[in-house]
Amino acid sequence: MTIRIGKSSDNDYVINDTHVSRYHAQLFWGSNGRWVLEDLDSSNGTFVNGHQIARKELYPTDEVVLGGGYVLDISAVLKSRNDYSEEFKALRNVYDSYIQEKIKIQSSNLFKTRVFQSIPFAMIGVIGLVIGLLGKGSSVLLVISLIVAICAPAIGIYLGAKQSSKTPLQLQEIINQFKIDYVCPKCGVFLGEIPWESLRNRKQCTVPTCKAKWTKE
Repeated sequence: MTIRIGKSSDNDYVINDTHVSRYHAQLFWGSNGRWVLEDLDSSNGTFVNGHQIARKELYPTDEVVLGGGYVLDISAVLKSRNDYSEEFKALRNVYDSYIQEKIKIQSSNLFKTRVFQSIPFAMIGVIGLVIGLLGKGSSVLLVISLIVAICAPAIGIYLGAKQSSKTPLQLQEIINQFKIDYVCPKCGVFLGEIPWESLRNRKQCTVPTCKAKWTKE
């Protein structure tokens, strides 16, 4: 969604001020999940935090001034339009990527855990085979086999548990990022782990003070 800002009546957000050009600037949803402010070759320029810009990602604390004299209220601009269908559509990839990464972490760690737990028992089998081939009379091999038989399972259990313990931390890292990315594009409220398709069926944000339109239907 793009919101055009300027003095002309056909803008999405009209400003009647001498410092503002007819078509002064525009706001659009950037690929990084932030609003981007772009100057439209205005006569007096667009400034963010005192610096003239051509295009810049906006943050909640940024101060925007048009033409050096008009302070732009970004929240008021965003309230002027309520169609967030394009931004909401982009959240499908966010949800799908999260689920895929979650499954990948769980399956990968489960596989590694089982490998670590299985290797010691395979080693015992190998030692037994070697003893069978070289003869049972070798006291050195007998001692080695006993040590392996006693220690290997414990080592396997330890390594498996250590690998398994990585899963919660890795999952928490992607969950934390998911909570940042999977939010209503207007009010920023986290949408939970509700599938994107289910949210689409709701058609709009359920937050009473938001009600952003998620679909054009």
